[in-house]
Amino acid sequence: MKIGPKYKICRRLGPGIFEKCQTQKFALAEARGGKQVRKKHAGGSMARSDYALQQQEKQRVRLTYGITERQFSSLVSSAVARRETKSIVQLYANLESRLDNVVYRMGLATTRRQARQMVAHGHILVNGIRIMVPSHHVHTQDKIGIREGSKKKTLFTGLDEQIKAAVVPAWISLNPEKRSAVIKGVPAPGQGEVAFDLASVIEFYSR
Repeated sequence: MKIGPKYKICRRLGPGIFEKCQTQKFALAEARGGKQVRKKHAGGSMARSDYALQQQEKQRVRLTYGITERQFSSLVSSAVARRETKSIVQLYANLESRLDNVVYRMGLATTRRQARQMVAHGHILVNGIRIMVPSHHVHTQDKIGIREGSKKKTLFTGLDEQIKAAVVPAWISLNPEKRSAVIKGVPAPGQGEVAFDLASVIEFYSR
């Protein structure tokens, strides 16, 4: 998925979008003039319409999880259709339960982009079966692990320390020694990092 210059996007939507922007280099660039660039893009927050703000929030969420517009629209539609669950809660669950995101949350990858590559290249197993679709959704009691033939690859060098440093959400039960995990529940706002206004996103698509 082509997304354009990451620094420009981070200045417009916020540094939390890409891990590349959560660095000292980006912070120094912002200090040298990035703030002025962001203000220019804002164009005066008082004059911005609700639609523009909702659209911006939609872009923040979509780019953070690294999914296409079509995929994101489908996830929102699915969340709204589940009448027995609040749309916000369901959308969060839809985003977090993607296999690439789970691999990232486990600490197997340092970025979601790297996690997508791990899945797409066939390194990840779900219940012992190789899954090569990053958008695959995991469910309670699913077991996630690394394919035996992939464990010695350079990609997984130094993984033990990386896993130890990971902040794993409560709905994932991680076994650091085996580099595997079991999904113990449904992702819900409050259990992990929720840095978005998902209600605004749903309202954008409801227009």
